[in-house]
Amino acid sequence: MLIIKNPIQLREQIKELKQKGKKIAFVPTMGNLHDGHLTLVREAKKRASIVVVSIFVNPMQFNNAQDLQNYPKTLNEDCAKLTAEGVNIVFTPEVETIYPNGLAAQSYVEVPVLSDCLEGELRPGHFRGMSTIVNKLFNLVQPDYACFGEKDFQQLAIVKQMVADLAMPIEIIPVATVREKNGLAMSSRNNKLSSSEKAQAPFLAKVMNQLALDVQSHKTELSILIDDACKELDNAGFHTDAIHIVDAQTLQTVNEHSQQAVILMAAFLGNTRLIDNKVISLNSPDTEIQG
Repeated sequence: MLIIKNPIQLREQIKELKQKGKKIAFVPTMGNLHDGHLTLVREAKKRASIVVVSIFVNPMQFNNAQDLQNYPKTLNEDCAKLTAEGVNIVFTPEVETIYPNGLAAQSYVEVPVLSDCLEGELRPGHFRGMSTIVNKLFNLVQPDYACFGEKDFQQLAIVKQMVADLAMPIEIIPVATVREKNGLAMSSRNNKLSSSEKAQAPFLAKVMNQLALDVQSHKTELSILIDDACKELDNAGFHTDAIHIVDAQTLQTVNEHSQQAVILMAAFLGNTRLIDNKVISLNSPDTEIQG
């Protein structure tokens, strides 16, 4: 496995592989890898003979400087895991090589509408930073395929829209959320949970799954169902940040034309912000969804 830090060296390596007719699958990460990331790698291996993984903690998408400083860096352990998975190239650039002129002078990519709602409202500039770095990594790696987890549902939707809007010759491969045996969605943030919080954390998915059943029953307005779910989480020791039920394609308000909805959950447990989501079908012939 090659570990490359220099973008120029990466370009040369990619050029050589392309000249040989190799297909490339790409998995962008910020490191601190867990089995959710490795599932993306395994999916990438199914798609192409060359798998490239990037490890880069992108300062442009952090709203809180303390969060950026505290983000766990486990490069040696990450590279050992990727070697075991048969990854071909790991790209681990320094911030100075990605943003040589600093963040303030950096050109950026911004996907309108999808970036402005939901998490975008809570974290201004986050998705601009994400879109910019993903676009830059795409330009460097030139992948045929790129794998993204469905756990970060809005991020996936934005990347898909960016690729379509900018006519990038890349197939985006969504990969289902990987969960612990207890139902908790895998995340690097789970490492911050105390032992008691880890035991409590799966309740988020339990509330989400019940909310999905309630939505599909069409018996109660969405706003009432959301309020009830928030109260249930808060009473269980969570601090609910946001629960949204929106059209799964547009991320806008569910309406009579919506075929699928997505439930987007965000709640603090202690100091750790957990997120989860679930897509549900709205094709039931019963009464229409009430907003």
